[in-house]
Amino acid sequence: MDDTSSVVKITTPAGHDDEARYHPGADVSSINEKNLMWKVDLHVLPWLTIIYLFSFLDRGSIGNAKLYNLEEDLGITDNQYLICLSMFFLPYALFEPVSNVLLRRLSPSIWLSCMMFFWGIVMTLHGIVRSYAGLLTLRLLLGLTEAGLYPGVVYYISSWYKRSETGFRVAIFFSSATVAGAFSGLLAAGIAKMDGVGGRPGWAWIFILEGLATVILSIASFWIIQDFPDNAKFLTEAERVFIIRRLKADTRFSASGQTFKRAYVWQSLRDWKTYVAMGLYMGFDGPLYAFSLFTPSIINQLGFKATQANLLSVPVYTWGCIVTCIIGYLGDRTGRRYYINLALFAVGLAAYIILILSKTPALSYFAVYLAISIDAIKSPPHHLWIEANSVAWVANNVEGTYKRSVTLGMAIGFGNLNGAVTANIYRAHDRPWYRLGHAIILVYIAIGLICTIVFATSLKRENSRRDRGERDEVIEGVENSRAHERNGRFASVEDAQLDKGDEWSGFRYTL
Repeated sequence: MDDTSSVVKITTPAGHDDEARYHPGADVSSINEKNLMWKVDLHVLPWLTIIYLFSFLDRGSIGNAKLYNLEEDLGITDNQYLICLSMFFLPYALFEPVSNVLLRRLSPSIWLSCMMFFWGIVMTLHGIVRSYAGLLTLRLLLGLTEAGLYPGVVYYISSWYKRSETGFRVAIFFSSATVAGAFSGLLAAGIAKMDGVGGRPGWAWIFILEGLATVILSIASFWIIQDFPDNAKFLTEAERVFIIRRLKADTRFSASGQTFKRAYVWQSLRDWKTYVAMGLYMGFDGPLYAFSLFTPSIINQLGFKATQANLLSVPVYTWGCIVTCIIGYLGDRTGRRYYINLALFAVGLAAYIILILSKTPALSYFAVYLAISIDAIKSPPHHLWIEANSVAWVANNVEGTYKRSVTLGMAIGFGNLNGAVTANIYRAHDRPWYRLGHAIILVYIAIGLICTIVFATSLKRENSRRDRGERDEVIEGVENSRAHERNGRFASVEDAQLDKGDEWSGFRYTL
């Protein structure tokens, strides 16, 4: 949008009376949309990206620490190590839907900052652990304290931007995961040289220093993280009205706030989209966490030493960061998230087929580059791209403040729960090629591909039904021969929008 068209008139959805807009008496004619959204970007995105970077840095650092004698010093077996990895995902996945509701009922500045503070403390304690029981307990606590960050931030971003803007912003946020992957390898290689300082091994200092940095950042977060558009302190009243109006015009009817009702939670629980989205997230989160924890080990087992393996992961994640942003931008510009998902899952299938069949380190290392496109953080590049695209796709097709928070929490939580499974598939006795692990990941990708097709086909079918008027509600005072009582009776279009969310007959799903 050029400057000559930046001052725009906010229109409202079809059938929505102009006087029913948010604060209809407010004059926003002087607001420059381009400048305002740039202001929002600067206040919302950078700190979220830093938080997510440290989240992935902290949870995945155990994979780097393993290369510096973690198992030997704690006296644990490979199976015990895998169990510790799995324990992280149980509380992490189960607490996510509840966390999203609390995020809305409290505020992002309070909830996200507290979450970060407590996982920083737990992370630091990893550096003084001395037994299997201690490590197991800390991984459980880390999963509990980090739970809700990922779906919470995705939901938070979707509360600020129009559906055509969400994907690129989510991609920027996700790109910090690949930066974390690259940074963790460099950081681990450097910190490991502190071996023996204070009587602690090098791997312990990886946990201690990263944990303390997280605690410091969490304290700053109380003042830096902004809240939702209806109460964010950095906006003027006119800017607040402008943003909420543009969101409402983009079918974000609940942008001005929504009173909590249990009915909104039930809307999510009985919506087919929630369960197909769970399968979709399963398709990329399973591979994501497998490679996030094992990429350094896989490269190590291909013939590279510990420090070399960590350093060789750096260009992989750098590549993933760049491509993630490109995919997010294309998703917003073209609106064709379905086709992007299909293409990316296809790349993922090719990557893991190569990993299964490969017998040479160079070819396997090349496949790791293909794989990050579906994974994201410490893995090969193809899952991060598909995750950013899929997250935006699901968030764009669920309307209602609390319904969207629960749907994203359940879908992302279930996806993360599969990390408990895939954390156990790269077994020591399968090295160096780990073919069983790669084969299981291939099945996950196939599930994601099937759910993508089901999701898109069902959305398209539902749009057609609405075009034919099969979902029209009865609106008092509005003549509509296609309206039927089974779809509900409402005093106004706005009441129908707020009560039904994306089930409102005027809502159209995006592919």
